Amino acid sequence: MSSRMEAGVGLPDAEGARSASGATNARDLRKALKAGAAGTPPHDESSAAETPPPASDAFPAALREALGRRGLSLERVSERLRARGIGVSQATLSSWQRGRSQPERARSLRAVEVLEEILDLPGGALRSLLGPRRPRGRVAPARGEGAALQVLGEDSVVEKALGERFRHFNQETGSLLIHDVVTLGASGTLSNLTTTNVLRANRAGADRALFVLSFDDEQAEPLDIRVTSGRLGEATYLKGLKSLVLGIHFGRELAKLDTTVVSYAVDVSPSREPATHYERWSRANLHEYLQQVFFHPDALPSGCRRYFRDQVGSPPRAQRRISMNDSHSTHVLASRCKPGVHGVAWDFDTGE
Repeated sequence: MSSRMEAGVGLPDAEGARSASGATNARDLRKALKAGAAGTPPHDESSAAETPPPASDAFPAALREALGRRGLSLERVSERLRARGIGVSQATLSSWQRGRSQPERARSLRAVEVLEEILDLPGGALRSLLGPRRPRGRVAPARGEGAALQVLGEDSVVEKALGERFRHFNQETGSLLIHDVVTLGASGTLSNLTTTNVLRANRAGADRALFVLSFDDEQAEPLDIRVTSGRLGEATYLKGLKSLVLGIHFGRELAKLDTTVVSYAVDVSPSREPATHYERWSRANLHEYLQQVFFHPDALPSGCRRYFRDQVGSPPRAQRRISMNDSHSTHVLASRCKPGVHGVAWDFDTGE
């Protein structure tokens, strides 16, 4: 199991939730998780208001919605356009659906007309949403989105889990210090994750953060969440993405450069196979990151190592063996962490 969480205004990576004010009703939690698994997140004041997008955002929003409804990848759409004699790359399609650029040349406008056919849309459904011609050059992504894309890559699980919110994902705060405690059970599978995150406001008025927890195995699902610092505002489990989205309120609005602490614990159901690693991704510099992994006495690893990735899915580097202590745990403490993925991996002896 791995978690790719952005610390800050929020991530990598359930909610029978308990907040600072007490335990959340377990029945409400089960309803929330069930709603998330069905693809309908529970209502929360942090969700965007249901108002039409501005004209400049209407085309990319409609394109994303149509692609999602048809279940077509950008690669497949590009292939279908090419089969019709129109060459539009995946990168261009990605820029269109993100709103970084828009179709303007005759060839591109023809591609939009064919897109409407491919996506089973009425004629003019997309083209009519195009705004006025833009200045030359690409539209830069929002600062937080661009930094996240550097680490996560295009079309990541995190982006899919957050949808429209990914573009402005946790831009109001940044993480200073993160402490993850990973606990494994007797079978070697993840049983609990506890996280403490120290956040600092980038602007006045910040009052909440988003966190995304992703699992490798679909059987590893959140069973219970306890929020010990902060208040749980959203808990949506997206079974198809094997991801949990948490929205945690600070309990007050922060002044610029003010700090707050968010702490929560997630109990997890056993997965099919023993866990082999845990990862934390961050799009910004961290002052300090501490990860502790506690193993069950009946399932001790034959070895542990720390590593770093420049991007999710890229080869690990800077690997170094780390030792365990008498409490059957190991840890990594990193200071002045640059953006990327920090992980700890371990091996279980499969020999008899």
